[in-house]
Amino acid sequence: MAVVQSTRAQEQQSQPPVTESPDPKTANTKQEAADPNGDKDKQNASVGKSKLEKETGTVNDRIFEVLPNYGTVENATALPPISTGQKFRLATAGVFDWAAYPFNGLLSAIDQAKDEPKSWGQGWGAYGKRYGASFADNSIGTYMTTAIFPSLLHEDPRYYQLGTGGFRRRAYHAVNRLFVTRTDSGHDHFNYSESVGNAVAAGISNIYHLEEDRTVSRNLTTFAFLIIYDGLSNELKEFWPDIRRKVFHKSSP
Repeated sequence: MAVVQSTRAQEQQSQPPVTESPDPKTANTKQEAADPNGDKDKQNASVGKSKLEKETGTVNDRIFEVLPNYGTVENATALPPISTGQKFRLATAGVFDWAAYPFNGLLSAIDQAKDEPKSWGQGWGAYGKRYGASFADNSIGTYMTTAIFPSLLHEDPRYYQLGTGGFRRRAYHAVNRLFVTRTDSGHDHFNYSESVGNAVAAGISNIYHLEEDRTVSRNLTTFAFLIIYDGLSNELKEFWPDIRRKVFHKSSP
């Protein structure tokens, strides 16, 4: 009996102590108690985002629920560089967004009312030509400034909202981004994609515009329109979160 009891005692001592595995529900509860908002904020921020938004760190929070807002970075000061393919996908998303069609339709209607160019005349056929020219102008400009030249020059085409500070400071920041941009390496330098890209787009437009319309004046007008459009777009991207909070009472996209 003594030998048996001694053997049992040794077996009990050699067995490792039994530890209870943590209850997943209890562990999650403790983690939420330690950081009640962290994981939820991350989950809410990604809900409803497209694959392109998640990959590029952007948010297409439509301005006034209508205007496209691709390539905008909100609440972030630095992000990893995006690839050439992602730059082209951002450009394509903006060019073929549903809001681009009525926008170009409005521009074409203005040219139709002004009868420019005159040789196209009036009627639906003439309107179709003006619509095609307007769509081409804006589409080529977008690809040049968002995809082609940013890829060639290793520039970041995304717009980083300043988000803080007074109105003048933020308005200046939006305009300044037309002339200063980030490189893929995270440094700032002159925004060649904006100026050179739009200049090339204006030059290419001579291919499909009438010979009488291939003038220095018309090219400068096209170039200026593309620059002004991008500047206004930057201003809307910068102040849209404020409008969203104050007018639409939405604190997040």
